[in-house]
Amino acid sequence: MNFKEHIRVIEDFPGPGISFKDITTLLKDGPAYKAVIQELAKRLAGKKIDCIAGPEARGFVIGAPLAYELGVGFIPIRKSGKLPGETIEADYALEYGKDKLAMHKDAIQPGQKVLIADDLLATGGTISTSIHLVEQLGGEVVGAAFLIELLELNGREKLGGAEVISLVQY
Repeated sequence: MNFKEHIRVIEDFPGPGISFKDITTLLKDGPAYKAVIQELAKRLAGKKIDCIAGPEARGFVIGAPLAYELGVGFIPIRKSGKLPGETIEADYALEYGKDKLAMHKDAIQPGQKVLIADDLLATGGTISTSIHLVEQLGGEVVGAAFLIELLELNGREKLGGAEVISLVQY
């Protein structure tokens, strides 16, 4: 399936010169959405994964069904103040400022093999922060999986050599 055909591109959103890749058109198409998850699972076949972690909110949309498909657990990575239990946090850069991502302290056991999943790899800031959180808890990041990768932004370079799988490249 050509997944790119199911992704709507909106020019000048959220600002001038930005070409936004809108996955809502793919998500509302049940067979296309299912095919994305199945294709990612196929590419991960044989890889030892204990759990999948995904940053909110679109990392949940890819990571949770992928975890279900692989029969492993899912760990949400949230913005600071959104998780009810004891957490660890890490700062990450935004276009105009900073924010924090958080995980429960008991989300990962030392030595667990963790895949990071999200909808989009752009600059790599959110994903490198997610990797840092996993590693801070003693987890081993075995790779990162995405629906979309924006190649010109070189996000892979910030992921410390983690194996990257992306289904659509722009």
